[in-house]
Amino acid sequence: MDSEGDGVMSAVEILMVGRMPALVERQLRERFTLVTGADTSDVALSRVRGVASGAHAPVGPELLQRLPALEIVANFGVGYDSVDVACCAEGGIVVTNTPDVLTEEVADTALGLLLMTARELSASERWLRAGRWARDGAYPLTRTTLRGRTLGILGLGRIGKAIARRAEAFGLTVMYHGRHRQEDVAYPYFETLEGLAGACDTLMVVAPGGAETRHLIDAKILKALGPEGIVINIGRGTVIDEAALIEALKAGTILAAGLDVFEHEPRVPQALIDMDNVVLLPHVGSASQHTRDGMGQLVVDNLASWFGEGRPLTPVPETPVPQTPVTVTGPS
Repeated sequence: MDSEGDGVMSAVEILMVGRMPALVERQLRERFTLVTGADTSDVALSRVRGVASGAHAPVGPELLQRLPALEIVANFGVGYDSVDVACCAEGGIVVTNTPDVLTEEVADTALGLLLMTARELSASERWLRAGRWARDGAYPLTRTTLRGRTLGILGLGRIGKAIARRAEAFGLTVMYHGRHRQEDVAYPYFETLEGLAGACDTLMVVAPGGAETRHLIDAKILKALGPEGIVINIGRGTVIDEAALIEALKAGTILAAGLDVFEHEPRVPQALIDMDNVVLLPHVGSASQHTRDGMGQLVVDNLASWFGEGRPLTPVPETPVPQTPVTVTGPS
C-alpha cells in the first residue's frame, strides 16, 4: 500500500479485546489507531471500525450495540463460537478466523494426546518422578496400545484431515462423521455419530463449539463406543457432556480419555483430575510460539486487507463478504 493508503489506514480505530500475542498489539499500534480497555467509553467505541478478538473473548450483542461503525471482527483462533456470528451477519459485519496456520500444530497435539492416553505415558512419567521405578519396579504393562485400533473422527475439516494423515502413518484405520459426506475423501463415512462410535474404538473429537454441537458426545454415544473405547477431544469442551463422560469413565463404560479442552475452562472437574485413566492438558493444542505468532499475524493481516483492499483473507462462512472491494475513506 502506498503512503497515502497508510495514512488512511492509520486513522482507522481498532478495538482489541482479550489476550493476544505481543506482535498483534505492536503491529496494530503501528498500522492503526488502537483502542484498548483503557478507553472504552461510548464516544471512543462509536468510532471503532474493527475488532481484534482474542481467543474466547466474547463478542456478543452487548458489545456490538456499542460499536455502530463496526465493519469486521478478526478472531484469534480457528474456532469462533465466542463471536455472535448471527448478530454480526445481521449487521453486515464480517467475521474472520485463523485457519490453516494452526492445523499441523493441533494435529500433532492430537496424536500426542492419543499416544499419552493409550500408552499411559504421563502416568508412567509420574511413576518415575515419584521414585517408584527404583522402589517398586517397572511401570505396569499398559492396558491398551494403538495396534489394531480404529479411529473415528468427528469433524473431518482441515485439522481432522491432518489428524487422519498422521493416524494412517501409525497404522490406524480411519473413518469419520460430519454434517455431510465428503466426496473427495476415501475414508468410510457414517451418517450418524452413534453409528461411528459403534464402529470404532477410538473417537477423536475435532468439532467446533456452539449450540449445534453442544453435548453431541453424551451417555448414548459413550455406551456405543464401548469398554475398550478411548475419547480424545481437541475441538471444544462443550461438545462432550462432561458429567456423562465422568460417569462413563468411573463405570468402565469406556476405557480412557485424553482432553485438551473442557466445558468451563479453565475450571476442570476434580473428578477428572483424580482419575488415572484420563490425560489432561490445559488447552495447548496450538500453543507454540511459532503457531500462535502465525495466528496473530493472520488477525493483523485480515484487518489490514479489509481496510487496505476491501476484502478479508479468511472470512467465516456465516457472515457476509462483499463481492466488490469496500472503499476506504479517511476520517470525516
